[in-house]
Amino acid sequence: MSDEDKNDSKALDDEQAEETENDAAWEAVSDDHDKAESAGFAPVSDTSAPVGAESEINLDVILDVPVTVSMEVGNTKISIQNLLQLNQGSVIELDRLAGEPMDVLVNKTLIARGEVVVVNDKFGLRLTDIISPAERVKKLK
Repeated sequence: MSDEDKNDSKALDDEQAEETENDAAWEAVSDDHDKAESAGFAPVSDTSAPVGAESEINLDVILDVPVTVSMEVGNTKISIQNLLQLNQGSVIELDRLAGEPMDVLVNKTLIARGEVVVVNDKFGLRLTDIISPAERVKKLK
């Protein structure tokens, strides 16, 4: 028998020994499976307070969360070429008519519309229309 044949025979013997070891391991796992018990859990119950007329929602936990409030006069789209040509005195035409209410955005979400007012030499906004939560949800779709 040549050395090559001996090596092939030894490789086959090694593979058979490994398969026998694997089979023995799977039998041990199978035996453990038969002895295993199912885990027991207590029934799940809903401990949260019901949401309804009787329950009060505690908003104190979110009162200190900062939000960004912004007013939008209008917007437009222009090319980068036109943007680079802007200089002092340039006029950009917006998509709003003069006198049309401004949008009030909280974290970029429209919540109201209003008109510009001047109070003690500072600009302000008088809210004229509050967007309902249902309308805000419709705009998300």
